[in-house]
Amino acid sequence: MWSRPFPPLDPADAAARLRGAGLGRLALLDSAMRHDTLGRHSYLAAAPFGTFRARDGWATWNGAAVPGPPLEALRAVLAPYRIEADPDLPPFQGGAIGYFAYDLGASLERVAAPARRAGLADDLAVNLYATVVAFDHRDGTCRLIATGFPEIDPDARARKAARDLDALAAALSRPAPEGAPDPVAPLAWRSNFTAEAYARAVERVRDYIRAGDIYQANIAQRFEATLPPGFDAFAFYRRLRAKNPATFAAYLEGDGLTLASSSPERFLRLDRRAVETRPIKGTARRADDPAQDRARAEALAADPKERAENVMIVDLLRNDLSRICAPHSVAVPTLCGIETYAGVHHLVSAVTGTLKEGADGLDLLAATFPGGSITGAPKLRAMDIITEIEGDAREAYCGAIGWIGFDGSLDTSIAIRTVMLDDTRAVLQAGGGVTLLSDPESEYRETLTKAERVFSAFATGEGA
Repeated sequence: MWSRPFPPLDPADAAARLRGAGLGRLALLDSAMRHDTLGRHSYLAAAPFGTFRARDGWATWNGAAVPGPPLEALRAVLAPYRIEADPDLPPFQGGAIGYFAYDLGASLERVAAPARRAGLADDLAVNLYATVVAFDHRDGTCRLIATGFPEIDPDARARKAARDLDALAAALSRPAPEGAPDPVAPLAWRSNFTAEAYARAVERVRDYIRAGDIYQANIAQRFEATLPPGFDAFAFYRRLRAKNPATFAAYLEGDGLTLASSSPERFLRLDRRAVETRPIKGTARRADDPAQDRARAEALAADPKERAENVMIVDLLRNDLSRICAPHSVAVPTLCGIETYAGVHHLVSAVTGTLKEGADGLDLLAATFPGGSITGAPKLRAMDIITEIEGDAREAYCGAIGWIGFDGSLDTSIAIRTVMLDDTRAVLQAGGGVTLLSDPESEYRETLTKAERVFSAFATGEGA
């Protein structure tokens, strides 16, 4: 591993400089909301040396077929590049960055297939990056890190790492280009649910709960809008991170698809053998008045419906982690704590464990994917009911975004508050957990509360 310091930059400004230098397939994992632990680091990478994609059970590496199920194929692709991490550097020191779509779950478990699929996202898409710009927001430092891959010979790796560090420093030293002005036409959002249809969906879930099929299920509506010519996805992301800063924000450029995310929720973190997941269940809109805002947070913390929903998901995740963690290692250090973001308060828990011997991060993903906080309980029956009611494939929504290091560590978010963008359209989904105590009108309003700050970031000329 080779590294050097670089003068501190804002991650989005650094990303703009790499884009201006013509470095493609930009990946920014952006702690736009600072936090000493959850939002301490941001990572920026571009110009990967390889692309791994999987869809409908078929995987490719740089366009060539790779045998085996998707996660096994990815393990085989990563194997030649295994190295130990430098403990003196930020946790991610090169590796895979990308997304695991919700629909990857169909290759891991026996669940129903959706009736409609937009075809925007693969089931799994990651790029392998030999270099990374790592930002430590607590210390206010920036480091350039290079692995020298895909060279394998030590001397060749060292020479390539030196060249890569020089090239990265040169690209970051150039001024960012002037951004193109945003188009002025507002977006006209369309949903696959009316308010009345969403209320009926909530009642259908409650019927399933009364019948004993499930305890809860997360039902989302899917918003789609046509993009005007010349729409600048990166300019949109900069507005999004300004309007709705989040600890797990992300901007990923891929083949025909860009993801812009302002997720507040960690899915899985693996540090050596220590595992953590942080499910969010429970949302309250923030108030401008400080006293009223505190009262809303306190009411959320005491709400029996929201607490029951959160505890059910914690139990589900304890069970998921117990499948892959050492016996008696799974614990719940935080239950129903309050976390506050730009537009909402959330009820958040933390579940931890120790990965069992012989297992790796991809085994961890396979045992727990998709995250229980965005499915329901029991998970597999809830997933079938979600597919039946929603109709549309979720694609990237409610999957995971993040990194897998060449050392085997990983950190991923739940892909909520996440927009999928291609050349002509934007897709945003927003949902909420439905229990027997759910009020249909309140559940519908919750989906709009979660979506409204993302919608507002499409407004032109603001916060860029």
